Amino acid sequence: MKPTILLNDQDEMDELSRELAAPPPPPLRIIAVTSGKGGVGKSNVVANLGVALAQQGLKVLLIDADLGLANLDILLGLSPQYTIHDVLQLRKTLPEVLVEGPGGIKILPASSGIPELSELDEYQKMFLLNELDNYSETIDVALIDTGAGISRNVLFFNIAALERVVVANNEPTSITDAYALIKVLATQHNERRFKLLVNGLSEPREAEAVYRTLLKVSERFLGRDISLEYLGHIPHDDAVSKAVLKQQPVLTLYPKSRVAKSFMQMARRLWEMPAPEEMDGNIKFFWRRLLQYQI
Repeated sequence: MKPTILLNDQDEMDELSRELAAPPPPPLRIIAVTSGKGGVGKSNVVANLGVALAQQGLKVLLIDADLGLANLDILLGLSPQYTIHDVLQLRKTLPEVLVEGPGGIKILPASSGIPELSELDEYQKMFLLNELDNYSETIDVALIDTGAGISRNVLFFNIAALERVVVANNEPTSITDAYALIKVLATQHNERRFKLLVNGLSEPREAEAVYRTLLKVSERFLGRDISLEYLGHIPHDDAVSKAVLKQQPVLTLYPKSRVAKSFMQMARRLWEMPAPEEMDGNIKFFWRRLLQYQI
């Protein structure tokens, strides 16, 4: 016989009614923004997408995962006193290291010029996973700015994310290296879902050609079950380089520019895309929180 639960207190009944009537919270989005080749504007994309998402009312955390060559704090004009290195060295906790950026976004800054961070060992990876999993503040989306290439750190942060956005341009080396990254993640880590963002091109048709090339090669050599969605393209705009020199997001410095409007549209499109319904077999950041949405 099943036990009977009695609610004798009116407050308890009212609270239960509110819980049942309340819409479920939006799923936590954990998105790695990555690239096969450096110099394609990946960190700038992360910074401005983060600001754009925050301007739409979302709580955003940016993780600078280019651990030995930090860029996010520089692009955002920040001078963090502590970094992820202090967390890994047990000198500071993760909340003590986080800094606030434009629009209320939170940033976990990385370090520059520390060679030992270029390859995290297994203990450091598990420690970082645990620290992020225990982070108690509510967030809607975490954007992870990975390094470029196929190093162990880059692969680790990609498989620890729930979604992956590959940034590329129309240079042959960028396209080749983007495919190499997708191939390694697909064949060695069974990651099959990717989104492509083409950055810094003047014409939409040029960006679409990059997407078609990568899609064709990926399906031919990696199989039809590879999902490569076209997120869109960010146009070339001189406002970007001006904003970089002034260490501010182009969204806040030149909000009416063509590229700022593109970032807003891109952020809206990214957020409106459905989140993956199931986790793969790889361990994820915030995995306990993710399970709450999956149960």
